[in-house]
Amino acid sequence: MPRVPSQDKSLGRTLILDELFDLSLYKALREITDRDSQTVLDKLILVETEHLAFWQKFFDLKLTTLDLPRRLKLRFMVLVCRIFGVPAVHLVLEAIEVHGVRKYLSLWKSYHDKPLGTALRGILLDEFKHEDVMVTHLTERKINPERIRNIFFGLNDGLVEVLGAVSGFFAAFSDAVTVLIAASTTAVAGALSMAAGAYVALSSEKEVQKTEADRKRFLGEGANAVEMEEQPLHSAMLVGGAYIVGAIVPVLPVLFGTKDAFVSLITAGTMIIVVSTILAFLSGMDIKRRILLNLVIITAAVGITYAIGMAARSLWGISV
Repeated sequence: MPRVPSQDKSLGRTLILDELFDLSLYKALREITDRDSQTVLDKLILVETEHLAFWQKFFDLKLTTLDLPRRLKLRFMVLVCRIFGVPAVHLVLEAIEVHGVRKYLSLWKSYHDKPLGTALRGILLDEFKHEDVMVTHLTERKINPERIRNIFFGLNDGLVEVLGAVSGFFAAFSDAVTVLIAASTTAVAGALSMAAGAYVALSSEKEVQKTEADRKRFLGEGANAVEMEEQPLHSAMLVGGAYIVGAIVPVLPVLFGTKDAFVSLITAGTMIIVVSTILAFLSGMDIKRRILLNLVIITAAVGITYAIGMAARSLWGISV
């Protein structure tokens, strides 16, 4: 077994704890899910057990207990899966698979010409040939990634856009009722616009696909049309509905009598963190980076719209 430099020991600890976390998660999920999922989880448990033993031997580091952050993360994920059932288990399995592949590919780019690179190659082959195939086979008919994208896209857009509107309206107007009416109107208009945009975009995509399939059939290429899984009307309803849900978050404090945008900013900011965390987890992105990016966006939106509202009040003498 190749020995690794001492500076890679911290990386070894991370890899071992990550594999231990995945193994612990799969064992916990096996106890709360259906028979099909249990069959897949049994196979994943075997693979993760081998990976854990391999990294422990490779780094000569025997870790058998999760650290506190991973223990808390494990309990939270298991709790969510208990509450939401089998669909949540499938989402978690897909997300864990995406994170694992991206993590090992990133490490491969840095260590492919070092002793660690050979080890990473074997782990990646397991990820691509075994874990990915098993998880995809289990979840391919149960999870629609386009649906998830539409929900979080609409939710995030509603949060940012309407929070910006509430901030600007509070800067321009001194009356909370006026802000509530203006923000509610903006929310409804935004939801309709988002839904219409989603419907038109998907309808156009379906038309393009149909035309391309007809062209290939005419040329004798024998191509069958690939039917889009997502329907335009359904997509439009998801995006519009999610937008309204997101928009309600900054509007509710105004409805309950707040006199400025601060409470709306706190509630929307909290929701942004939650949404960003879930979206980053499901998509395999770095969670801290995603949260920071969305907080920067929301801060910029609030600052710019508040400045516009103040300018409107100062230049045009708005006073309500």
